[in-house]
Amino acid sequence: MTAALATPDHLILGAATLRQGVEYFSDLTGIAPRAGGQHVAMGTHNALVRLGPQYYLEIIAIDPDGSKPARPRWFDLDDPAMQAALRERPQLVAWAARTDDLDAALARATISPGLVHPMARGELRWRITIPDDGRRPAGGATPVLIQWDGPHAADGMPAVPVTLAQFAASHPEPTQVRGALAALGLQDALQVTYGQLPRLAAMLRTPRGLVAI
Repeated sequence: MTAALATPDHLILGAATLRQGVEYFSDLTGIAPRAGGQHVAMGTHNALVRLGPQYYLEIIAIDPDGSKPARPRWFDLDDPAMQAALRERPQLVAWAARTDDLDAALARATISPGLVHPMARGELRWRITIPDDGRRPAGGATPVLIQWDGPHAADGMPAVPVTLAQFAASHPEPTQVRGALAALGLQDALQVTYGQLPRLAAMLRTPRGLVAI
């Protein structure tokens, strides 16, 4: 059994605009996400909701007041097909797994999560993997990797009655994805089945019952 090098950290819900994403989540769950901040290097901004201890959901969108980066934005947000899909409705586009040894996790990864980029906002400091082309690893089925160098983002979020009930993915090469997860000790983090296109889905327990995103 492979020793776990990573653990699930957060889900990433893409949206055409941050307002659209916040309203979608609020209408669906009865819980309003809190404002996050800007990712200046990526030209995006976010809103956040806690799903449990050191676990949360991030709503992310292109920041209309930010500068367009010289490189592609993360999570395929510059891709016209992704932008068209998000205009229809927000959807899960990616997830992140936390590690205490980012170098070791990268060495063990069988599907590259990208290069490491240091980031900071307020008291938060973290390093995260981002592919140079902005594409999601395995179409979002395998996680980006993150190492928090100090407080975790969820530590300062208010507790709310929303938790993750189930997390699943479909992918045209499910065996390859399962192997990549197992290499990091994440084999139990995500149920992976066959599908013609990569897709993520989650079931949340909320004040309005079980809801799917």
